[in-house]
Amino acid sequence: MTATDNPHGAIVTAAILVIGDEILSGRTKDKNIGYIAEYLTNIGIELREVRVVPDITDEIVAALNALRGRYTYVFTTGGIGPTHDDITADAVATAFGVSIDHDPRAVAMLAERFSPADLNEARMRMARIPAGAELIANSVSKAPGFNIGNVYVMAGVPAIMQAMMDVVGPTLRTGRKVLSDTIRAGLREGDIGGPLAAIAKAHPEVSIGSYPFWSETGPDTNIVVRSRDAERLQAAMAEVKAMVEAERAKLLS
Repeated sequence: MTATDNPHGAIVTAAILVIGDEILSGRTKDKNIGYIAEYLTNIGIELREVRVVPDITDEIVAALNALRGRYTYVFTTGGIGPTHDDITADAVATAFGVSIDHDPRAVAMLAERFSPADLNEARMRMARIPAGAELIANSVSKAPGFNIGNVYVMAGVPAIMQAMMDVVGPTLRTGRKVLSDTIRAGLREGDIGGPLAAIAKAHPEVSIGSYPFWSETGPDTNIVVRSRDAERLQAAMAEVKAMVEAERAKLLS
């Protein structure tokens, strides 16, 4: 696989499907969504949706089919380990209507880490790959992920997922990167809501968001302006900065 150029700057979109009862129960805290989101943003792919589903085949299949028809890419995490509840590979095969069996390439990868005696039935589950899929190398524990169609199936363990993402990333088609600029307002979100809405309305092609937080001096707000066009970004940010200065002056007068 090789990355495809996108000379016309078309928007490339993605979704993440997180699979696992342990995420939904709160027992395991997801650390993959933010990493993948930042990774994709940095290479020019726009993450549009994230879903979390339990270890139930029908729900995985339904979510996967909905997402893969809507977005350029779908990245799944979780459910490709050696235990009985690791059913992601089977669910993906069902979604694509293909068979699944031990893949000789995957078996060979596992054999690099495990002796024949240790390569038991449970570990061999990690070599079951849907027909027609390409493998995603795993430099951490050898058990591969896989890619079929526009779906990339990766491990839930963060270190392994990140290693797989480094393999996958250079193969993806990317679009124009979203540029961003941030200003700390020094004001409460409610102080700037009205004028900020007016600026957003005047710049519909630019995304403007306000993010309140508690600072050492009390309530404060970060304003983030995003656009794929540098000139539009600069124009909107200039108005935001002028507005912030004006609102600060009102409070001091």
